[in-house]
Amino acid sequence: MTIAPPASSRLRVPFYDLGPTSAAFRDSLLEDVAGLLDSGAFTNGPAVREFEEAFARYVGAGSCVGLASGLDALRLALLAGGLERGEEVVVPAATFAATFEAVTQAGGVPVVADVREDDYCLDPDAAADAISPRTRFLLPVHLYGQMADLRALTRVASRHAVGIVEDACQAHGAERDGSAAGTVGVAAAFSFYPAKNLGAIGDAGALVTSNEELAETVRSLREHGQGRKYHHALEGYTARLDTIQALALLHKLPHLDGWTAARRAIAAHYTAELAGVGDLHLPVVPPGSEPVWHLYVVRTADPAALAVFLAERGVGSGRHYPEPPHLSEAYARLDYRPGAFPVAEALSREALSLPLFPGMTEAQLDAVVHAVKTFFSGP
Repeated sequence: MTIAPPASSRLRVPFYDLGPTSAAFRDSLLEDVAGLLDSGAFTNGPAVREFEEAFARYVGAGSCVGLASGLDALRLALLAGGLERGEEVVVPAATFAATFEAVTQAGGVPVVADVREDDYCLDPDAAADAISPRTRFLLPVHLYGQMADLRALTRVASRHAVGIVEDACQAHGAERDGSAAGTVGVAAAFSFYPAKNLGAIGDAGALVTSNEELAETVRSLREHGQGRKYHHALEGYTARLDTIQALALLHKLPHLDGWTAARRAIAAHYTAELAGVGDLHLPVVPPGSEPVWHLYVVRTADPAALAVFLAERGVGSGRHYPEPPHLSEAYARLDYRPGAFPVAEALSREALSLPLFPGMTEAQLDAVVHAVKTFFSGP
Protein backbone atom coordinates (compact mmCIF):
# COMPACT_ATOMS: atom_id res chain seq x y z
CA MET A 1 0.00 0.00 0.00
CA THR A 2 1.32 3.42 -0.97
CA ILE A 3 0.11 6.57 0.78
CA ALA A 4 0.13 9.50 -1.62
CA PRO A 5 0.58 13.04 -0.36
CA PRO A 6 -2.23 15.52 -0.95
CA ALA A 7 -1.81 18.38 -3.36
CA SER A 8 -0.47 21.49 -1.67
CA SER A 9 1.76 24.46 -2.23
CA ARG A 10 4.68 22.94 -0.29
CA LEU A 11 7.35 20.80 -1.90
CA ARG A 12 5.86 17.43 -2.70
CA VAL A 13 7.87 14.23 -2.54
CA PRO A 14 6.14 11.29 -4.22
CA PHE A 15 6.96 7.82 -2.99
CA TYR A 16 8.28 7.08 -6.47
CA ASP A 17 8.64 9.20 -9.60
CA LEU A 18 9.38 7.60 -12.98
CA GLY A 19 9.70 10.97 -14.68
CA PRO A 20 13.43 11.61 -14.16
CA THR A 21 14.46 8.19 -15.45
CA SER A 22 12.01 8.24 -18.36
CA ALA A 23 13.42 11.55 -19.55
CA ALA A 24 16.80 9.92 -20.16
CA PHE A 25 15.52 7.78 -23.04
CA ARG A 26 12.07 9.08 -23.98
CA ASP A 27 12.80 10.51 -27.43
CA SER A 28 15.00 7.66 -28.64
CA LEU A 29 12.52 5.07 -27.42
CA LEU A 30 9.65 6.80 -29.22
CA GLU A 31 11.66 6.60 -32.43
CA ASP A 32 12.17 2.88 -31.95
CA VAL A 33 8.48 2.35 -31.12
CA ALA A 34 7.59 4.08 -34.40
CA GLY A 35 9.89 1.64 -36.20
CA LEU A 36 8.26 -1.26 -34.36
CA LEU A 37 4.83 -0.09 -35.48
CA ASP A 38 6.07 -0.10 -39.05
CA SER A 39 7.62 -3.56 -38.75
CA GLY A 40 4.78 -5.25 -36.89
CA ALA A 41 7.24 -7.47 -34.96
CA PHE A 42 5.28 -7.12 -31.74
CA THR A 43 6.14 -10.61 -30.46
CA ASN A 44 9.58 -12.23 -30.73
CA GLY A 45 11.02 -9.18 -32.48
CA PRO A 46 14.80 -8.76 -32.78
CA ALA A 47 14.92 -6.52 -29.70
CA VAL A 48 13.90 -9.45 -27.49
CA ARG A 49 17.00 -11.48 -28.31
CA GLU A 50 19.16 -8.33 -28.19
CA PHE A 51 17.96 -7.53 -24.68
CA GLU A 52 18.34 -11.13 -23.54
CA GLU A 53 21.96 -11.14 -24.61
CA ALA A 54 22.64 -7.75 -23.02
CA PHE A 55 21.02 -8.64 -19.71
CA ALA A 56 22.80 -12.00 -19.51
CA ARG A 57 26.09 -10.13 -19.89
CA TYR A 58 25.07 -7.61 -17.25
CA VAL A 59 24.16 -10.27 -14.70
CA GLY A 60 27.06 -12.54 -15.57
CA ALA A 61 24.88 -15.51 -16.50
CA GLY A 62 25.15 -17.79 -19.50
CA SER A 63 21.59 -17.26 -20.75
CA CYS A 64 18.64 -14.95 -20.31
CA VAL A 65 15.08 -15.77 -21.34
CA GLY A 66 12.73 -12.79 -21.58
CA LEU A 67 9.33 -13.36 -20.02
CA ALA A 68 6.10 -11.52 -19.34
CA SER A 69 6.66 -11.05 -15.61
CA GLY A 70 8.82 -11.94 -12.66
CA LEU A 71 6.15 -14.41 -11.55
CA ASP A 72 6.43 -16.20 -14.90
CA ALA A 73 10.19 -16.37 -14.42
CA LEU A 74 9.84 -17.91 -10.95
CA ARG A 75 7.19 -20.41 -11.97
CA LEU A 76 8.98 -21.53 -15.13
CA ALA A 77 12.30 -21.79 -13.30
CA LEU A 78 10.75 -24.27 -10.88
CA LEU A 79 9.05 -26.25 -13.64
CA ALA A 80 12.09 -26.36 -15.90
CA GLY A 81 14.25 -27.18 -12.88
CA GLY A 82 12.25 -30.37 -12.40
CA LEU A 83 9.81 -29.59 -9.60
CA GLU A 84 7.27 -32.41 -9.37
CA ARG A 85 3.72 -32.01 -8.11
CA GLY A 86 3.60 -32.17 -4.33
CA GLU A 87 7.31 -31.51 -3.81
CA GLU A 88 8.27 -28.83 -1.33
CA VAL A 89 9.99 -25.49 -1.82
CA VAL A 90 11.35 -23.59 1.19
CA VAL A 91 10.37 -19.91 0.98
CA PRO A 92 10.94 -16.94 3.30
CA ALA A 93 8.10 -15.62 5.42
CA ALA A 94 8.94 -12.03 4.40
CA THR A 95 8.20 -11.62 0.71
CA PHE A 96 5.59 -10.57 -1.83
CA ALA A 97 2.85 -13.10 -2.57
CA ALA A 98 4.32 -13.90 -6.01
CA THR A 99 7.00 -16.06 -4.36
CA PHE A 100 4.29 -18.32 -2.92
CA GLU A 101 2.22 -18.14 -6.12
CA ALA A 102 5.11 -19.40 -8.21
CA VAL A 103 5.47 -22.50 -6.04
CA THR A 104 1.79 -23.39 -5.93
CA GLN A 105 1.22 -22.65 -9.62
CA ALA A 106 4.12 -24.97 -10.45
CA GLY A 107 2.45 -27.71 -8.43
CA GLY A 108 4.70 -27.44 -5.39
CA VAL A 109 4.08 -26.85 -1.71
CA PRO A 110 5.56 -23.73 -0.08
CA VAL A 111 7.23 -24.51 3.23
CA VAL A 112 7.81 -21.27 5.11
CA ALA A 113 10.90 -20.35 7.12
CA ASP A 114 11.69 -17.16 9.00
CA VAL A 115 14.09 -14.44 7.91
CA ARG A 116 17.11 -12.91 9.66
CA GLU A 117 17.13 -9.56 11.43
CA ASP A 118 20.31 -8.40 9.70
CA ASP A 119 19.14 -8.71 6.09
CA TYR A 120 15.40 -9.65 6.20
CA CYS A 121 16.24 -12.56 3.91
CA LEU A 122 15.81 -16.31 4.32
CA ASP A 123 17.56 -17.51 7.48
CA PRO A 124 19.90 -20.38 6.52
CA ASP A 125 19.40 -22.11 9.87
CA ALA A 126 15.63 -21.86 9.62
CA ALA A 127 15.77 -23.06 6.01
CA ALA A 128 17.80 -26.10 7.06
CA ASP A 129 15.23 -26.91 9.75
CA ALA A 130 12.42 -26.67 7.17
CA ILE A 131 13.93 -29.19 4.75
CA SER A 132 12.28 -32.61 4.52
CA PRO A 133 12.67 -35.62 2.22
CA ARG A 134 10.10 -33.93 -0.06
CA THR A 135 12.10 -30.69 -0.48
CA ARG A 136 13.27 -29.93 -4.02
CA PHE A 137 14.37 -26.29 -3.85
CA LEU A 138 15.24 -23.40 -1.59
CA LEU A 139 13.76 -20.16 -2.94
CA PRO A 140 15.54 -17.23 -1.24
CA VAL A 141 14.26 -13.73 -1.94
CA HIS A 142 16.71 -10.84 -2.25
CA LEU A 143 14.32 -8.57 -0.39
CA TYR A 144 14.35 -4.78 -0.88
CA GLY A 145 17.46 -5.11 -3.09
CA GLN A 146 19.58 -6.86 -0.42
CA MET A 147 20.98 -10.25 -1.43
CA ALA A 148 20.30 -13.21 0.81
CA ASP A 149 23.25 -15.03 2.35
CA LEU A 150 23.72 -17.39 -0.58
CA ARG A 151 27.09 -18.56 0.69
CA ALA A 152 25.42 -20.07 3.76
CA LEU A 153 22.33 -21.18 1.85
CA THR A 154 24.48 -22.97 -0.72
CA ARG A 155 26.09 -24.96 2.07
CA VAL A 156 22.64 -25.92 3.33
CA ALA A 157 21.46 -26.87 -0.15
CA SER A 158 24.55 -28.97 -0.83
CA ARG A 159 24.27 -30.76 2.50
CA HIS A 160 20.67 -31.75 1.76
CA ALA A 161 21.02 -32.25 -2.04
CA VAL A 162 18.44 -29.63 -2.97
CA GLY A 163 18.64 -26.83 -5.53
CA ILE A 164 18.42 -23.06 -5.21
CA VAL A 165 16.26 -20.79 -7.35
CA GLU A 166 16.85 -17.09 -6.65
CA ASP A 167 14.00 -14.62 -6.46
CA ALA A 168 16.06 -11.63 -7.60
CA CYS A 169 13.04 -9.57 -8.66
CA GLN A 170 14.15 -6.64 -6.48
CA ALA A 171 17.91 -7.02 -6.80
CA HIS A 172 19.18 -6.05 -10.26
CA GLY A 173 22.96 -5.63 -9.85
CA ALA A 174 23.17 -6.52 -6.14
CA GLU A 175 26.23 -8.38 -4.88
CA ARG A 176 27.26 -10.23 -1.74
CA ASP A 177 30.45 -12.08 -0.84
CA GLY A 178 31.78 -11.62 -4.36
CA SER A 179 28.72 -13.09 -6.12
CA ALA A 180 26.13 -11.22 -8.16
CA ALA A 181 22.38 -11.69 -7.84
CA GLY A 182 21.30 -14.25 -10.41
CA THR A 183 24.55 -16.21 -10.64
CA VAL A 184 24.42 -18.63 -7.70
CA GLY A 185 21.29 -20.74 -8.05
CA VAL A 186 20.29 -23.10 -10.84
CA ALA A 187 18.25 -20.15 -12.14
CA ALA A 188 17.09 -16.73 -11.04
CA ALA A 189 14.04 -14.61 -11.70
CA PHE A 190 14.03 -10.87 -12.30
CA SER A 191 11.04 -8.57 -12.52
CA PHE A 192 10.93 -5.48 -14.72
CA TYR A 193 7.72 -4.07 -13.29
CA PRO A 194 7.93 -0.30 -13.95
CA ALA A 195 8.92 0.68 -10.39
CA LYS A 196 11.73 -1.89 -10.18
CA ASN A 197 15.37 -0.75 -10.36
CA LEU A 198 15.29 -1.75 -14.01
CA GLY A 199 11.69 -1.29 -15.07
CA ALA A 200 9.85 -1.71 -18.34
CA ILE A 201 6.84 0.35 -19.44
CA GLY A 202 4.49 -2.42 -18.37
CA ASP A 203 4.82 -5.92 -16.99
CA ALA A 204 7.96 -7.83 -17.95
CA GLY A 205 10.49 -10.22 -16.47
CA ALA A 206 13.36 -12.56 -17.24
CA LEU A 207 14.96 -15.80 -16.15
CA VAL A 208 18.74 -16.09 -16.09
CA THR A 209 20.73 -19.30 -15.84
CA SER A 210 23.99 -20.86 -16.89
CA ASN A 211 22.21 -24.16 -17.63
CA GLU A 212 21.47 -23.97 -21.33
CA GLU A 213 19.19 -27.01 -21.25
CA LEU A 214 17.05 -25.34 -18.59
CA ALA A 215 17.02 -22.11 -20.64
CA GLU A 216 15.82 -24.00 -23.72
CA THR A 217 13.04 -25.60 -21.71
CA VAL A 218 11.90 -22.18 -20.49
CA ARG A 219 11.99 -20.82 -24.04
CA SER A 220 9.60 -23.61 -24.98
CA LEU A 221 7.37 -23.22 -21.93
CA ARG A 222 6.98 -19.45 -22.47
CA GLU A 223 5.34 -20.06 -25.85
CA HIS A 224 2.87 -22.93 -25.54
CA GLY A 225 5.53 -25.60 -25.13
CA GLN A 226 6.71 -25.22 -28.71
CA GLY A 227 10.21 -26.22 -29.78
CA ARG A 228 9.30 -25.04 -33.24
CA LYS A 229 6.05 -23.60 -34.56
CA TYR A 230 3.09 -25.94 -34.08
CA HIS A 231 5.29 -28.68 -32.57
CA HIS A 232 4.33 -28.91 -28.90
CA ALA A 233 6.72 -31.07 -26.90
CA LEU A 234 5.52 -29.63 -23.58
CA GLU A 235 2.35 -28.18 -22.11
CA GLY A 236 3.24 -24.52 -22.01
CA TYR A 237 2.08 -20.99 -21.34
CA THR A 238 1.80 -17.57 -22.92
CA ALA A 239 4.65 -15.87 -21.08
CA ARG A 240 6.66 -14.05 -23.74
CA LEU A 241 8.48 -10.77 -23.29
CA ASP A 242 6.78 -8.30 -25.66
CA THR A 243 9.05 -6.59 -28.15
CA ILE A 244 8.02 -3.13 -27.00
CA GLN A 245 9.09 -3.98 -23.44
CA ALA A 246 12.41 -5.32 -24.72
CA LEU A 247 12.95 -2.03 -26.55
CA ALA A 248 12.30 -0.04 -23.38
CA LEU A 249 14.64 -2.26 -21.36
CA LEU A 250 17.39 -1.94 -23.95
CA HIS A 251 17.19 1.83 -23.63
CA LYS A 252 17.23 1.72 -19.83
CA LEU A 253 19.86 -0.95 -19.16
CA PRO A 254 22.87 1.31 -19.93
CA HIS A 255 21.62 3.71 -17.24
CA LEU A 256 21.16 1.08 -14.54
CA ASP A 257 24.55 1.40 -12.86
CA GLY A 258 24.19 5.17 -12.64
CA TRP A 259 20.69 4.82 -11.18
CA THR A 260 22.01 2.29 -8.67
CA ALA A 261 24.71 4.73 -7.59
CA ALA A 262 22.01 7.36 -7.05
CA ARG A 263 19.97 4.93 -4.95
CA ARG A 264 22.99 4.12 -2.82
CA ALA A 265 23.70 7.80 -2.23
CA ILE A 266 20.11 8.43 -1.14
CA ALA A 267 20.17 5.42 1.18
CA ALA A 268 23.47 6.57 2.70
CA HIS A 269 21.99 10.02 3.35
CA TYR A 270 18.94 8.55 5.08
CA THR A 271 21.14 6.31 7.21
CA ALA A 272 23.37 9.19 8.27
CA GLU A 273 20.56 11.66 8.97
CA LEU A 274 18.05 9.34 10.61
CA ALA A 275 20.40 7.46 12.94
CA GLY A 276 19.11 7.70 16.49
CA VAL A 277 15.83 9.38 15.51
CA GLY A 278 12.89 8.23 17.63
CA ASP A 279 12.42 4.49 17.70
CA LEU A 280 13.45 4.09 14.06
CA HIS A 281 15.23 0.86 13.23
CA LEU A 282 17.23 1.53 10.06
CA PRO A 283 18.25 -1.06 7.45
CA VAL A 284 21.37 -3.07 8.21
CA VAL A 285 23.93 -3.91 5.52
CA PRO A 286 25.77 -7.15 6.37
CA PRO A 287 29.54 -7.30 5.79
CA GLY A 288 30.44 -8.12 2.21
CA SER A 289 27.07 -6.99 0.87
CA GLU A 290 26.35 -4.37 -1.79
CA PRO A 291 22.56 -3.85 -1.88
CA VAL A 292 20.92 -1.91 -4.68
CA TRP A 293 18.22 -0.34 -2.48
CA HIS A 294 15.05 -1.17 -4.35
CA LEU A 295 13.41 0.06 -1.15
CA TYR A 296 14.63 1.89 1.93
CA VAL A 297 12.58 0.34 4.72
CA VAL A 298 12.59 1.68 8.26
CA ARG A 299 10.82 0.09 11.21
CA THR A 300 8.83 1.92 13.88
CA ALA A 301 6.14 1.01 16.40
CA ASP A 302 3.39 2.86 14.49
CA PRO A 303 4.23 3.02 10.78
CA ALA A 304 0.65 3.91 9.85
CA ALA A 305 0.76 7.06 11.99
CA LEU A 306 4.11 8.06 10.52
CA ALA A 307 2.77 7.47 7.00
CA VAL A 308 -0.25 9.72 7.62
CA PHE A 309 1.95 12.42 9.16
CA LEU A 310 4.27 12.35 6.14
CA ALA A 311 1.36 12.48 3.70
CA GLU A 312 -0.04 15.55 5.44
CA ARG A 313 3.31 17.22 4.76
CA GLY A 314 3.45 16.23 1.11
CA VAL A 315 5.69 13.18 1.50
CA GLY A 316 4.66 9.82 0.09
CA SER A 317 5.53 6.46 1.62
CA GLY A 318 4.78 2.77 1.18
CA ARG A 319 3.86 -0.26 3.29
CA HIS A 320 5.64 -3.39 2.01
CA TYR A 321 4.20 -5.98 2.91
CA PRO A 322 1.80 -5.49 5.84
CA GLU A 323 0.24 -8.95 5.48
CA PRO A 324 2.76 -11.80 5.28
CA PRO A 325 1.63 -14.32 2.66
CA HIS A 326 1.51 -17.16 5.17
CA LEU A 327 -1.16 -15.24 7.13
CA SER A 328 -3.19 -14.22 4.07
CA GLU A 329 -6.57 -15.69 3.20
CA ALA A 330 -5.10 -17.02 -0.04
CA TYR A 331 -2.73 -19.33 1.85
CA ALA A 332 -4.88 -20.22 4.85
CA ARG A 333 -4.68 -23.83 3.64
CA LEU A 334 -1.02 -23.92 4.65
CA ASP A 335 -2.29 -23.70 8.24
CA TYR A 336 0.29 -21.31 9.68
CA ARG A 337 -0.71 -19.30 12.74
CA PRO A 338 0.32 -15.83 13.94
CA GLY A 339 3.61 -16.03 15.79
CA ALA A 340 5.02 -18.84 13.67
CA PHE A 341 7.68 -16.57 12.15
CA PRO A 342 8.34 -13.75 14.61
CA VAL A 343 11.02 -11.82 12.68
CA ALA A 344 9.00 -11.63 9.47
CA GLU A 345 5.78 -10.83 11.30
CA ALA A 346 7.39 -8.02 13.29
CA LEU A 347 8.76 -6.62 10.03
CA SER A 348 5.30 -6.69 8.46
CA ARG A 349 3.84 -4.76 11.41
CA GLU A 350 6.60 -2.17 11.72
CA ALA A 351 7.88 -1.52 8.18
CA LEU A 352 7.54 1.75 6.28
CA SER A 353 9.28 2.48 2.98
CA LEU A 354 10.58 6.02 2.47
CA PRO A 355 10.78 7.73 -0.94
CA LEU A 356 13.77 6.59 -2.96
CA PHE A 357 14.18 6.96 -6.72
CA PRO A 358 16.85 8.13 -9.18
CA GLY A 359 16.43 11.81 -9.89
CA MET A 360 15.27 12.61 -6.37
CA THR A 361 16.44 16.13 -5.62
CA GLU A 362 18.42 17.26 -2.60
CA ALA A 363 15.46 19.42 -1.58
CA GLN A 364 13.12 16.43 -1.73
CA LEU A 365 15.52 14.33 0.29
CA ASP A 366 15.86 17.03 2.93
CA ALA A 367 12.06 17.37 3.07
CA VAL A 368 11.68 13.66 3.85
CA VAL A 369 14.32 13.75 6.57
CA HIS A 370 12.84 16.91 8.12
CA ALA A 371 9.32 15.44 8.12
CA VAL A 372 10.45 12.18 9.74
CA LYS A 373 12.42 14.03 12.42
CA THR A 374 9.49 16.35 13.08
CA PHE A 375 7.16 13.39 13.62
CA PHE A 376 9.35 12.11 16.45
CA SER A 377 10.46 15.41 17.96
CA GLY A 378 7.65 17.82 17.19
CA PRO A 379 7.90 21.08 15.20
